[in-house]
Amino acid sequence: MKMLRSRALALFPFTAAMLLFATGAAGQAFDPTDRIPPDPSVIAGALDNGLRYFVQENDQPENRAELRLVVNAGSILEGEDQLGLAHFVEHMAFNGTLNFEKQTLVDYLDSIGMQFGPDINAYTSFDETVYMLQVPMDDPEMLATAFQILEDWAQDVLFDPKEVDKERGVVIEEWRGGRGAQARMQDKQFPIMFEGSLYAERLPIGKPDILETAPAERLRSFYADWYRPNLMAIVAVGDFDGREIEATIREQSPGCVAPPNPVRG
Repeated sequence: MKMLRSRALALFPFTAAMLLFATGAAGQAFDPTDRIPPDPSVIAGALDNGLRYFVQENDQPENRAELRLVVNAGSILEGEDQLGLAHFVEHMAFNGTLNFEKQTLVDYLDSIGMQFGPDINAYTSFDETVYMLQVPMDDPEMLATAFQILEDWAQDVLFDPKEVDKERGVVIEEWRGGRGAQARMQDKQFPIMFEGSLYAERLPIGKPDILETAPAERLRSFYADWYRPNLMAIVAVGDFDGREIEATIREQSPGCVAPPNPVRG
């Protein structure tokens, strides 16, 4: 303990001097209300329908592009009869869209060497849902198809009732697999930690009775309410020409428009 204290005392003058230097160099006091300036290396913009995009060049790993569709909507926005359906909607994005019927999307991604987990993934939290693709850049057609996939996820998930029923077991098994000690502690903690807030009642995994019985229409309703362009963004980072990717996004991004009288949010 004495050794630690003496080292701390020895470091104090240096630390204090650095803080004084930093404060003086800034020329003014730090204002926590100031907006963080954007990174000049990021190409950012928005489409007329409100969808935003962020593009950054990065040559590592070589010949790869990381793409994200970020939806500013999660389980906190569910209705009382939709608990768990934000996450269920995420699952259904891989089970049939306008241009990729049923399992053809997964089959296509597998055919170009992409695997669930490292290359293809998605998650749903309280406040957001994010879809992720890592795309090889060997063939321009692959990149074009990847953007078509993002477009389908954003506006063209089908919610075929038969596919919904097939996916129920997968979602319920995820709920069951998460019912360990940590989940049981959260059941006790969250009502206290988030008292008076919907965060205490809107865990993304939802409730099994709703997951077992919710009709496809309730999933489709959540999707229609919240997957709208002013609540979405496309993120692209990779070994590419940033301006070319920006042009691709502006040409291929979802053409959907926000509803004239949207629900809250």
